[in-house]
Amino acid sequence: MTEQPQHPLAAAIKPLLDAVGATPVPLDEAKPEDVLLEWEGERALAVRLPHLSSALDRLLAEMTRQFDGRPLTELDRWEKQRVVALLEERGAFTVRHGVETVATALGVSRFTVYNYLNRQDGSKPN
Repeated sequence: MTEQPQHPLAAAIKPLLDAVGATPVPLDEAKPEDVLLEWEGERALAVRLPHLSSALDRLLAEMTRQFDGRPLTELDRWEKQRVVALLEERGAFTVRHGVETVATALGVSRFTVYNYLNRQDGSKPN
């Protein structure tokens, strides 16, 4: 069985797909909820987006990488506040149970996460 050559669009967007957890899908396997991409006026590739719950897991893994691979529970208070700020910027708290998930990952209470979020809101210019 020979492998079909990869479309240049798939190669070009691979880093983006990896970053968001999306998967390229052959056009003949595309589902209605997949995103169809065109190249020079013709359908070239379908992209399957991840479920939101797995997106939060990826965001938390990214936070671990950004903080030198240390477990999030071992970060100091300032670093945990920074993690919450970064996650807020990326929409992590729009996911159902986002606060609870982040609190568990940081080893703090939900109340603490809400305090970190409120602290941010108070420091933003109007």
